[in-house]
Amino acid sequence: MLNRVNRVAVIGTGFVGSSYAFALLNQGITEELVLIDVNKDKAEGDAMDLNHGLPFAPSRTKIWFGSYADCQNADVVVITAGANQKPGETRLDLVEKNTRIFKGIVEEIMASGFDGIIIVATNPVDILTYAVWKFSGLPKNRVIGSGTILDTARFRFLLGDYFDVDTRNVHAYIIGEHGDTELPVWSHADIAGTTISEWTKNKQGYHQKDLDEIFVNVRDAAYQIIERKGATFYGIAMGLVRLTKAILENENSVLTVSAYLEGEYGHNDIFIGVPAVVNRNGIREVVQLDLSKGEQEKFNHSVQVLKKTMEPVLFNND
Repeated sequence: MLNRVNRVAVIGTGFVGSSYAFALLNQGITEELVLIDVNKDKAEGDAMDLNHGLPFAPSRTKIWFGSYADCQNADVVVITAGANQKPGETRLDLVEKNTRIFKGIVEEIMASGFDGIIIVATNPVDILTYAVWKFSGLPKNRVIGSGTILDTARFRFLLGDYFDVDTRNVHAYIIGEHGDTELPVWSHADIAGTTISEWTKNKQGYHQKDLDEIFVNVRDAAYQIIERKGATFYGIAMGLVRLTKAILENENSVLTVSAYLEGEYGHNDIFIGVPAVVNRNGIREVVQLDLSKGEQEKFNHSVQVLKKTMEPVLFNND
C-alpha cells in the first residue's frame, strides 16, 4: 500500500507565491507542489526554476505548472493572487478589487472537486478570508487567513532584538485586523515565563516608551518595506510555510491566524487574527486570551472597522 502523498496548490506566483514555493521546497514539507497563475509563462518558469534546485533540497518534491483541475486532489490550496498594496495604500483599500478577483478564483477551485483546506494570504486578508468561506461553502475550520501570523513574528523579533534574547523564546501576540487597527497583547507577553513589564521594570536600560515604539514599527512594517523595495514577501512566505507544516503534520500548533469567531472575544460572524490551534483538520479551536479592558476595547474597534469595510462589498456579492 502506498503512503499518502501531500499536495499543495499555490494560486498566484507573484512575489509572495513564488517565495512561498521556494521556502516550501527548502523545508521539504510537501511531496507535490503545483503552481497556478493566470500568467502561465511565469508559473511555468517558476516550476522549471524550482525543479532545477531539487538536487539540493532536503527531500523529493514533485513540482509542476498546472491548472485549477489540479486542486481536486490538493490537501491545501494557498491563495496569494490578487492586486498588491501600492505605496500609500492601506490593505483595506484593496477590498473591492480583490473580492471580485477572489470570487472567480474560488469558483474555479471548488469546481475541481476540491475538499481540503484553503489558506488565504492576499490583503485585506481578514475580509478576503471571510469572502472565501462564503464563496466556497467550506466549513469555517477549513478556511484560514494568514491573519497576524507575520505581525506576531515581527513583534517577537523586535522584542527579542530589544532584550537581546532569542526571538524563539519570546512569547507575544499581535491580534485583530492584519492592518492599522491591530493591537499588541502586552498582558500576555513574556520571556521565559517572566512578563515583558517585569523585564522592563527590573532591568536597567529598558523603557515603556521603547516598547510602544516597537509596536508602532510592527504595525507599520509593511509600509516601511513597501517604501523601500515595493513589496513584502519573504516574511509572509515563511509564515505561510509554518502554517502549512502545522496542517500537513497535524501539529496542533498555536498560531495567530485569521479565524472565524462564534462568540469568542465577544464577537460573531467575523474572520480576524487571533491565536488558534491548527492541525490536519484546519482550525481546531480559537484560543481565547483574557484581555485587559484596554486591549478588549481596541479589539472591539478592530472588529468594527473590518465589519464596516466589508459590509457594502461582501454582502452585495452573494
